[in-house]
Amino acid sequence: MKQVFNKLYLLLLLPLLMGSCIKDVNPSDAITTATVTQSYNGMLDALNGAYALFKDHEVFAGSTDLNNMYLRQYFECSDFASDDIVCGQTTTDPLYYSFSLDHTTTQTNTRYFWYISYKIINDVNTIIDAMNGSSNLNAASQQLLGECYFLRAFAHFSLVKFFARPYTQTPQGAGVIIRTSVDDPAQKARATVSEVYQSVVADATKGASLMNTSRGVMYGTKEAAWALLSRVYLYEGNNDSTTYYANQVINSGKFSLTTAATFPTMFANATTASETIFCIAFTSLDDYGKSGSIASMIYSDGNSGWGEEYASQSLRDTMSAHPEDVRWSYIVPDTLNGQLQYKNGIPKYYITKFSFQNGSPTLSSPIIFRLAEMYLNRAEAEAKAGQTQAALDDVDMIRKNRGLQNSLYKGQLPNGKTALEVVLKERRIELAFEGQRTFDVYRNNLPMNRTYWGYHLPGLQESDIDLSKQPSGYSNMIIQPSDPRTIYYIPIDEIQTNPLCTQNP
Repeated sequence: MKQVFNKLYLLLLLPLLMGSCIKDVNPSDAITTATVTQSYNGMLDALNGAYALFKDHEVFAGSTDLNNMYLRQYFECSDFASDDIVCGQTTTDPLYYSFSLDHTTTQTNTRYFWYISYKIINDVNTIIDAMNGSSNLNAASQQLLGECYFLRAFAHFSLVKFFARPYTQTPQGAGVIIRTSVDDPAQKARATVSEVYQSVVADATKGASLMNTSRGVMYGTKEAAWALLSRVYLYEGNNDSTTYYANQVINSGKFSLTTAATFPTMFANATTASETIFCIAFTSLDDYGKSGSIASMIYSDGNSGWGEEYASQSLRDTMSAHPEDVRWSYIVPDTLNGQLQYKNGIPKYYITKFSFQNGSPTLSSPIIFRLAEMYLNRAEAEAKAGQTQAALDDVDMIRKNRGLQNSLYKGQLPNGKTALEVVLKERRIELAFEGQRTFDVYRNNLPMNRTYWGYHLPGLQESDIDLSKQPSGYSNMIIQPSDPRTIYYIPIDEIQTNPLCTQNP
C-alpha cells in the first residue's frame, strides 16, 4: 500500500526533489500547420492521428507505460472513485488513488491524462489553424473541421470534470486552461469553470454546424456534438437546453434503444449497435490484452487480466430487486465449482462492459455517447423542471427495453421517492461503469456513500471483513460533495512549467 504523505508537504518537497527529473511534457507533435495542407488527405491523416491518441500508449516523460492510455485513465479516474466499483486490495498502481482519495501531484495516471488531453487539443488546433485560412472548403473537408471542434470540446470538458469543481457548485471557480490555437502562450492561467463551459458549448455548436457528411459512429458527427451539448448542459444545470439537444438526437431517427434481447451484446458490438452515437473504435490490432487494456482491470477469464476491481455491494444492492433486469448480464460472479470466489475477503463480481469484441476478453470499442443517456438526460431535466410524468415516461422507455416490462412506473412515484431520485437511480444502473456516476453524484450536490467492504477503507485488513454487516468507523465511507478530494490535483508538470497555473487545494 502506498505510504500516505501530507499533501502540503508533497507540494513543498516535490519540486525540490524532482525539479531536475520532471521532464518537459508540454504537448508537442510532428504535426504542424506546414504539414497539414488545405487538402482533404492532409486533414484526414492529421485528424485520424488525433483520434488514435484516445487509445494509443504514447511516450510520456521519456518512456512508454502500457498502463498509460487516455481511455483507461478516463474510466478509472471517474468510476474507481464512485460507489459502483470496489477494490479487492491495496496496490501501488496509480489507479488506487481514485479509491483511497489520497491524490498527489505526481500520480502518473492524472499526469498522463492531462498531457494526452492537451496533445489531442494541440493536434486539432493545428488542423483548425491551418484550415481556417481557407474560404472554399467542400462538404467533406467541413466535416473533418467540424470533427476537430467536437474533439476539442470533448477534451476540454473531460478535463474540467476531473480537475475542477462542478459547475453547479462554483461556476466562477478555477477551471482548466483553455487552448484554442497553437499560438496560445505556453504559460497561461486557468479559466473559470463557466468560461470553460462556454468554450465547450461554442466548439460543440460550431462542430455540429459543420458536420453534415458522417463518417460513422467511430468519428465525430452532428449527433455526437448534440449528445455532448446535452451532457454539458445537464452538468451545468440548464434544463431547457439539456432537453433540446437530447430531443435533437432522439428525434434524428438515426438511433434506437437496444432491446432486452440485444442489450447484453451491445458493448461487444459497439460500432454497429443501434444505440451508439459515438465510440472509440478498437480493432484486433489494438487488443492490449492483460497489459494496458481497460478490461484487464475489472475482468479476467483466469489469464486475460488482473481482475482486481469488482462491481460493488452498493450497486448490486441497488439492482437486487430485479434479477430479471438484463443489465445484470455485465456483472459476472467469479465462481469455482459453483462457489463464489473472494479476493482478500471481497466477493469477486467481474465487469464485462469492456470485453468480448470479436470474442476477446480484453477488447472493446468503448461507447462515449449512446441513446439511452439522451433519454436519461431528458428525464433528469424534466424531473428538475417538475415534469414528473414526462420524466417517468422516459425512465420507463429504458426499463421496458431492459426486461422490466412488468415493473414500469406508469407515471406513479414510489412512496417516499422524488422524481429526481428515481431518475438518478436509473442513471446509476443503466450507465454503470461508463464514467458518469461520480459526476452525477457531486454535480447534484449529493454525498457519495461508500459504506461497504473494500480497500478504499483506510487500514482495512481481511480479518476485519464481516459481509453480514456494514463496516463502521472508517473514513472514506461518506464523501461530501464539498470535499476537496473529489477532484484531482493539477499535475506537477504543469505547475512547474507554468507559474500562471494555480493548484487545487
